[in-house]
Amino acid sequence: MYIDADARLAAAAGGVARFLADAAGLESDAVARLQSAVIEACLEAFKHLADMHPHLEIDFARFSDRLEVSLSHEDAGPAVDMHTITGFAANQLEDSASSAAPAGVDRVQHETHGKEIVTRLTKYLPQVAPSL
Repeated sequence: MYIDADARLAAAAGGVARFLADAAGLESDAVARLQSAVIEACLEAFKHLADMHPHLEIDFARFSDRLEVSLSHEDAGPAVDMHTITGFAANQLEDSASSAAPAGVDRVQHETHGKEIVTRLTKYLPQVAPSL
C-alpha cells in the first residue's frame, strides 16, 4: 500500500494491522497496541519523506509465527536512526545498542538500501500447542 503523509491514511494502515492481528488470534490489548505502533511509525516516517518522493510504502505480511509491517520510503536527508523513526529517543534506552521496541511490537529492524529506508515492525504470534 502506498500512502501520502496524511494522518487519516496512517490510521487506515493501523486498521489493516488491527485486522491482521485480530485474524491471527491476538488478544484485544495486543491488537490495539500493534495498531497504535503502526500508526505511530507512519506518523514519524511522514516527517522524513523526500519532496521528490512524498509517499510511504507499507507492506503487511502474516507468517505462521509472526506478523510483519514494513514501512519504506526514500531518504530525504541525513540518516535517521531506528529509534527516531519508531518514536524512541536514544535517551529513553538503557543501552544505545538495545533492540527495544515500541509497545505493541516485539522487534524493530531498520535497514537502508541506497537511498531507501526500511523499518520493519514484527509482532510474534503466541504458539498454540497442537491438539492430540
